Amino acid sequence: MALGDKKAFICDMDGVIYHGNRLLPGVVEFVAWLKREGKGFLFLTNSSERSPRELCQKLDRLGIDVPEEHFYTSALATASFLASQRPGGSAYVIGEPGLVKALYDVGYSMNDVNPDYVVVGETRSYSYDRIAHAAQLVLKGARLVGTNPDMTGPSESGIVPATRALIAPIELASGRSAYFIGKPNPLIMRYAVRTLGVRREEAAIVGDRMDTDIIAGIESEVETVLVLSGVTRREDIERYPYRPDHILEGVGDIPPR
Repeated sequence: MALGDKKAFICDMDGVIYHGNRLLPGVVEFVAWLKREGKGFLFLTNSSERSPRELCQKLDRLGIDVPEEHFYTSALATASFLASQRPGGSAYVIGEPGLVKALYDVGYSMNDVNPDYVVVGETRSYSYDRIAHAAQLVLKGARLVGTNPDMTGPSESGIVPATRALIAPIELASGRSAYFIGKPNPLIMRYAVRTLGVRREEAAIVGDRMDTDIIAGIESEVETVLVLSGVTRREDIERYPYRPDHILEGVGDIPPR
């Protein structure tokens, strides 16, 4: 099946749709094509900072109208996982409001004394005191969870640290390894395919990262599209033992010409 004939697309956001508050070339045309052709699509982001409503509003500010139900985040996936493991539990969170809200919505409470989990996502409110406290909680028995395994992420000003870099000091200080929920974890990919209501061979995943987006597609048997508009350069691809099915400059190259 040709890429343009796929029934559904699972799309990353940072580095694929935008950098910070800058829309990337070809995105307007790509989204218009998805709608015009009746394609299923889900924006599946490893970022845990914003809720689907906030992501919907962000795209609206950038000039693209996409309903809220087309977004799914690693924060929602993390909340769903924790609720399935320990319903009504508690967490000490190092993260932004999108993550906190997702946990509240599944019945979790915030707890900085004896939480069931220490949960880390992207955040700008990061300090030595919070790292030290998180490490102590993990040493006392809290389980360590990261919303995604991204080491870095793209921004308007360049590459910035992401969740795996932020959680590393807690792992080192506690001697415990974190469990990561976002891509390439099969849990989040299964949700995406199930939500789109297609068979995996009818879908494609579009992303800018070899170590999360592309490996997520390979391990889930979903066709992979690497775009070079984010953190991966063409010469970086040779460092990996696997390859994407397609390598494109950006999402504007997906619609048939």
